[in-house]
Amino acid sequence: MDTMIAAQKEKSVEPSKLREMLNKVPEITLYFWIIKVLCTTVGETFADFLGTNLNLGLTGTSLIMGILLIIVLVFQFKAKKYVPTIYWLAVVLISVVGTLITDNLTDNFGVSLVTTTIIFAIALAITFIVWYLKERTLSMHSIVTRTRESFYWLAILFTFALGTAAGDLVAERFNLGYLVSLLLFAGLIAVVSFAYDRLKLNAVWAFWIAYILTRPLGASIGDYLSQAHSDGGLGFGTTATSMIFLFAILCLVFFLTVTKKDVVKKESII
Repeated sequence: MDTMIAAQKEKSVEPSKLREMLNKVPEITLYFWIIKVLCTTVGETFADFLGTNLNLGLTGTSLIMGILLIIVLVFQFKAKKYVPTIYWLAVVLISVVGTLITDNLTDNFGVSLVTTTIIFAIALAITFIVWYLKERTLSMHSIVTRTRESFYWLAILFTFALGTAAGDLVAERFNLGYLVSLLLFAGLIAVVSFAYDRLKLNAVWAFWIAYILTRPLGASIGDYLSQAHSDGGLGFGTTATSMIFLFAILCLVFFLTVTKKDVVKKESII
């Protein structure tokens, strides 16, 4: 129903272009959420792996990942349809960059986690407000113009930065620990899912709330698996954790590329 309403409201876009642009984002399926959580976990552990294990440092890692993200986003914007490899590579990189933005603010500039959480919450809210005022929709299935695609990726960047700050705030500043934080954010996502299924929570808001919450969930999973036992983790290390999750992402993206199970069907977007 949301898709039909969004399509009907988009009077200025020709049907052929509507199909073309909508095919650039995946359908929201279980695969989408699984890969999203995997990407957020990699965003947490891979940033630490590059900065610490490879001795690139926070600044060096930020520069390299930022350049790679820009390159991949250029390919994403130029693509004529949804390409799983490009789309999910962009999500992985934006997850890493979002983590690094928060880490730079807290580690290099001494900004507290409370402040960074508030800053990115406000930045995300402003993005949503401007997006809605300009386009009159925040629906995932209404990304039919370059402007909406730009808002979409900007919102995703802020969700990752916000999720990193909020996740670290809960796990470290409030001393809840990684496992408790993991269970907390998983429980909040379950509440959102229940509200959507049973209480008729608006689909667009349910999507974005869950999208925001999967970031600290993934960060908590990554920290719980990678951090030392003395710090409340399982001690797998950032290298092993990053490689395992990257391999899982590659397998799922390959599966989706072959089966096309997450490609938006034409009849659902016109």
